[in-house]
Amino acid sequence: MTSVLLIAAVFTMGYTMIAKRLTTTVITAPMVFLSFGFLLSQSGVMLHGDAEETLHLVAEIALVILLFLDASQIDLEALKERHVWPQRMLLIGLPLTIALGTIAAAPFLPGWPLVALVLMAAILAPTDAALGQAVVTNPDVPERPRRALTVESGLNDGIALPAILLFASLTAEAMDQNGVDWALFGAKQLILGPLVGIATGYLGGRVLIWAKSRDFTSDTYEGVGAIALAGAAYLAATLVDGNGFISAFVAGLCFGNVVKGRCKFIYEFTESEGQLLTWAAFFLLGAALVPEAIQHLTWSTLALILISLFVVRPLAIWLSLIGTDASTTTRLFFGWFGPRGLATALFALLIVQQIDMEIGEPILYIAINAVWISAFLHGLSALPAARWYGAHVESKGKCPEAEPITHSAKPLITDNT
Repeated sequence: MTSVLLIAAVFTMGYTMIAKRLTTTVITAPMVFLSFGFLLSQSGVMLHGDAEETLHLVAEIALVILLFLDASQIDLEALKERHVWPQRMLLIGLPLTIALGTIAAAPFLPGWPLVALVLMAAILAPTDAALGQAVVTNPDVPERPRRALTVESGLNDGIALPAILLFASLTAEAMDQNGVDWALFGAKQLILGPLVGIATGYLGGRVLIWAKSRDFTSDTYEGVGAIALAGAAYLAATLVDGNGFISAFVAGLCFGNVVKGRCKFIYEFTESEGQLLTWAAFFLLGAALVPEAIQHLTWSTLALILISLFVVRPLAIWLSLIGTDASTTTRLFFGWFGPRGLATALFALLIVQQIDMEIGEPILYIAINAVWISAFLHGLSALPAARWYGAHVESKGKCPEAEPITHSAKPLITDNT
């Protein structure tokens, strides 16, 4: 294991030396580290079991921290002025994605119970904030579309999780197993998760302001406190059966809007330590799960994944934004940039042990294949599409996408990694 860590450390060091240059190309960090993990696994240097044991923990930590910090950079006052797009994509687009995904899955997964098809569609529905960084941090894209995509990717995985747990239970029952009644649990997750997040984020922000006003803390210690607060929001929510991911995102939203730019850490971490966490998660994913998933990739499951990426989400987002001021181009742009990432992988790992392996394993393999395929397709298209979209909006002159946000405390991070 020591040799593996040494190789990973040297590789990461080497990558950081050319990372800035790579941001001007179509090569993204998730693509690089997925490939590195896969190649290391295939070489026999890294044992499959070693990577899989670590993957769940690292991916979960990365997702919690990045959700918290991404949300911390969203200005609620500005969002109130332009909230329609993310609201529509979450409340209409996400259920439509699951419904259309269920219909799309039926021909490719014959013999599966309906609840298992819905479960598969729900796992493929959430988008990934980490994979979307190349777009939501790109200054070529106007701030309003970036904010809409950030809010959607931050909240949709937490909103989808109760449905995933519910249909995992129903699938277990359909396969003659002892399923757990997740209906009440799902309701508690959607209610208690945000409540815990609001309380944690607000109190954490007020404490930070109080400490700074008395010169009791410094930037270094504030960073440690912010990470601890993200973990506290997640863990506190899980203790009361609330959704930890929603709690972490809402806590970050409240914390960032209470401190109002007075905690520099929340803008700096995502560019450094946050990237390292994300890279580690994708490296372990490539080493632990991608090799086996590729072996189970068939033409039918590949078709299902491509339909999910190219048809299901774009159509759902298009329909959800009918009646808004989003242009045709913006609807297509939002529909395409819904990459599947850490959330999809984590949710598949979460439920695979709860249901019969006859369906559980195929769900896991489809989910993991969707993640690496999405990482490459969205990664390769992110930079050129973002530049094209930004130029298109600019050429239109005064349009809703380009309207300035008057209350923004700080621009979104401009490092396109």
